[in-house]
Amino acid sequence: MIRPAARLDGIPPTIFTRMSALAARTGSVNLGQGFPDVDGPPSVVVRAVEALGSGHNQYAPGYGVPELRRAIAAHQARHYGLDVDPDREVLVTTGATEGIASALLGLVDPGDEVVVLEPYYDSYVAMLQMAGAVRRPVTLRAPDYRLDVEQLRAAVTPRTRFVLLNSPHNPTGTVLTRTELQAVADLAVEHDLVVVTDEVYEHLTYGHEHVPIATLPGMWERTLTLSSAGKSYSFTGWKVGWATGPAALVDAAMAAKQWLTFTSGAPLQPAIAQALDDEPDFPTQLAADLRARRDLLCAGLTDAGLDVRVPEGTYFALTDISGLGWPDGLTFCLALPERAGVVAIPCQGFHDSDAGDQLVRWAFCKTPDVIEEGLRRLGAAELRA
Repeated sequence: MIRPAARLDGIPPTIFTRMSALAARTGSVNLGQGFPDVDGPPSVVVRAVEALGSGHNQYAPGYGVPELRRAIAAHQARHYGLDVDPDREVLVTTGATEGIASALLGLVDPGDEVVVLEPYYDSYVAMLQMAGAVRRPVTLRAPDYRLDVEQLRAAVTPRTRFVLLNSPHNPTGTVLTRTELQAVADLAVEHDLVVVTDEVYEHLTYGHEHVPIATLPGMWERTLTLSSAGKSYSFTGWKVGWATGPAALVDAAMAAKQWLTFTSGAPLQPAIAQALDDEPDFPTQLAADLRARRDLLCAGLTDAGLDVRVPEGTYFALTDISGLGWPDGLTFCLALPERAGVVAIPCQGFHDSDAGDQLVRWAFCKTPDVIEEGLRRLGAAELRA
C-alpha cells in the first residue's frame, strides 16, 4: 500500500498552495504567500534575455558559472569581510530551498540530531525527515520571539551533530542579535557542531544588524551559509541561490545537489551575477520600501483588533489571535476568506509544539494598494469566532 508523506500537525505540506487557491476561488486579497508583486531591477532582466540569445542554454557547471561564483564571493567580501574562494567555496543552487536540501542530505546521517529553531520554514522538516535526522527544536516564543540560550544548551546531546539556523527568521521576523549568535557559536565550538545557516533575508532588516554567524571567531570553518537572490532582488521565481563555506562542506552539499537538479538555470546565472555586481544598492532600497509597507500592515492589523508583533526583518508579520475565540490559527484562516475576503497563513505547520496554534502569518511584500485593500476588508469584518 502506498502511504502519503508525513503531515505536520495535521496541516498538509501544501498549505501555501491550498491558501493561495482559496484566495483565487474566493477573490480574496492574498496576504499569505511570500512573494513580491513587483519584479527586481530591469537591467537584470535584460541581462537574462541577452544570455538566452547568446547561447547560455545548455548545462551550466555543477558548481555554477564562474561569473556568478565570483560575484557571490565578492558579495560576501563587500558586505561581511569574508574571504571566499569562488572556485572551491561557492556552490550555486536552485534557490535556497535546494541549498537547504543539498546541505542536509549531503551532510546529515540517519540518527544525527539537528538543533533547529522553531517555528521552522516548512522545507526544514521535510528535508530532515528525508535525511533520517532527529530534530531538536528550540522554540522562539511569543510575544518577543527571542532565543532562549538555556533551552538551546539543553537541546544538545551526545548525538547532536548540527545546528540549523535561520536569521532573519521566517516566520517570526526575529533578527538574532550578535549576543544570541555568539551563544550558538560558543555551543558549536564546545560540542564540535556544524552550523547550516539560512540567511535568505540577510538584506531585508529594519534597523537591526544582520550578523552572519560565519563571521564570528571559530565559525567559518564549521559553517555552511545559504542565501538567494530571490528575496534580496525580488526574483523569487528564478530560483537562484547559493551556499558558501569551507570546501569540505560545499563539496558535501554538491554531492547531494548533483542528484537533485544536477545544475541550475544557465541563462539566469549571468543575470544574477550582474545583479550582485552592478545593482548593489537595490536590496537597501527594497528594504526601505518594505519597511514602510511593514509599518502600514502592522498599523492596520492593530486597528483591526489583532495582536501584532512588528518584525525586525523578513517580509512577514505574526499576529496572536488567542483573544478572538478561535480554536486555532488554521480554523481562523480557513474562515477568513468568507468573512473578510483576505487570506493569511496559519503557523501550526511551522511547529512541533503547540506554540504556534494561535499564530497567523501575514506578508507585507505586496504593493501598498493591495495591503490597504486587505486592511480595509479586515477592518470591515467580524474577526471574532
